[in-house]
Amino acid sequence: MDDDELLGVLGEAADSVTRTLAVLEDWGLAGTRAGQYRSDLAADDAAVGVLTGAGLAVLSEESGLTDPAGAGGEPVWGSEGRLVVVVDPVDGSTNAARGLPWYATSLCAVDEDGPRVAVVVNQASGVRYEAVRGRGATRDGSPVRPSACDTLGQAIVAMSGYPRRYLGWSQYRSLGAAALDLCAVADGTLDAYVVVGGSRLGSWDYLGGMLVCSESGASVSELSGRSLVTLEHGERRAPVAAATPELLGELAVAVVGAETTAG
Repeated sequence: MDDDELLGVLGEAADSVTRTLAVLEDWGLAGTRAGQYRSDLAADDAAVGVLTGAGLAVLSEESGLTDPAGAGGEPVWGSEGRLVVVVDPVDGSTNAARGLPWYATSLCAVDEDGPRVAVVVNQASGVRYEAVRGRGATRDGSPVRPSACDTLGQAIVAMSGYPRRYLGWSQYRSLGAAALDLCAVADGTLDAYVVVGGSRLGSWDYLGGMLVCSESGASVSELSGRSLVTLEHGERRAPVAAATPELLGELAVAVVGAETTAG
């Protein structure tokens, strides 16, 4: 499957979620596990069905690993160059349940070299971000670039979690959907995004937005220096993204310093 075919399959999966959510009547808690909504389950069924139907292995926040090849266990790439699509069917499902128009479907195809193709769709507005490794990133088909902000004191920073103290930003936002927050850094709507206060995210939360960011020219890292690419369902990371390397460095130092002092 080449990049364009893969992009098409990911887009089809996101569109299937759009159609499913359009007729969903109950957006409340599912009563399955803490924080899981009926929208999560319905969207997961829709997205995973399309992806596995195309022969792709899937790692979803909601349903874990599904491997139509029947290999079992964790995905192994090896010489076959196998793909795994990491999916958050509804990133920001609490926003969705409350009627806040900031929630998305995030899909990222990962191969042995890392994130390869990503699609992130704001399911409230229809805005679509796409990225292909080495080919750049787009919003609704138009190329995106981050802002030129290189100073924390001038930056508008989005956060997941709550910081232990003021970090020196100009303004901050806590919007509740990491994939869209990262894409907003990619297109210059925000200057930076960071996980704070000990909060950590699963790979489905950030891999799609991470590829959109990196392909737009924004800088992306992990606060403790670990790789952001993980296919372990239980693993958590602390991503940080910024318009420029200078801003990323200043923000990361501020966050790590605040958490170290508090700890």
